[in-house]
Amino acid sequence: MSEKKKESVLAGFKAFLMRGNVVDLAVAVVIGAAFTNIVNSIVKGIISPLVGAIGTKNLDVYTSCLKAPCGVDAKGEPTGVNIMWGSVLNATLSFVITAAVVYFLMVLPMAKYLSRQEARRKAREGVKETMEITELEVLKEIRDTLVAQRNGNGENARTPGARDGS
Repeated sequence: MSEKKKESVLAGFKAFLMRGNVVDLAVAVVIGAAFTNIVNSIVKGIISPLVGAIGTKNLDVYTSCLKAPCGVDAKGEPTGVNIMWGSVLNATLSFVITAAVVYFLMVLPMAKYLSRQEARRKAREGVKETMEITELEVLKEIRDTLVAQRNGNGENARTPGARDGS
């Protein structure tokens, strides 16, 4: 590989890494990983004990036997065919809590903020358009007044740059 082509590849890679969306994505992944730990702690520390008040704390033990004999043999290995719906329930609860927190703490406030910003921008544009229209109307009135003075006074109207007594 030539030196010039190597530089080109490295420059392209550097440009790719410096794009804003790649950096934003990396930040989102890191925050998402940290956020997952928080949600898992909430499920383990709050939701599972609440479910445990009805049954057991560990949702993973909820299973249904599809093909007997279900259980654990002497070696500690499961026998039969178990459907582990407790694990699915645990994962579903984690997902719903994560989605709710992301929506209510991140998406909804950001949507409201962007909506307010858009309303302010439109209000500023409306004021600007009103000012432009008002300026245009004033200029038209000045023009009409000057035309009326010129036509109404005939030769007595002063021309721009004319001096009195000349």
